[in-house]
This record gives sequence, structure tokens and C-alpha cells, in this order.
Amino acid sequence: MDKQGYSLLRQLASDVEGAPYPGSIGKELYTIWYEHVQRTAQEALAYLDEHDPDNRPKTENIDF
Repeated sequence: MDKQGYSLLRQLASDVEGAPYPGSIGKELYTIWYEHVQRTAQEALAYLDEHDPDNRPKTENIDF
């Protein structure tokens, strides 16, 4: 993993570690935190798609 990958991993760990406890903060602050974490997660998934395309989940023949 390169420097960008480690940076994204550290950011995700930090975001999850800093997650607010439900009920301890207002909905607005939770929404801000959640949107921030979602952006970081999307960046991490885009990084993985670019650098490890063979490690995607298999989506063929899934029975719902």
C-alpha cells in the first residue's frame, strides 16, 4: 500500500474512533459527522478500485 492508501486508512480509523455516541449529541452534529465519514469511505473505496481491482466483491448470481 502506498502513502495515499495509508493516509485513507488512518483517516477512516480516526473517523470511526471519533464517532459520536447516539443520543449524546444533536441530530445536526451527527449528520455532519456521518457525511464526513461517508466521503472518506467513498475515497477509500475508489482508491481500492483503482489499486486492487481484482479484490472487488462478487456480485454475480446473487439470490435475493
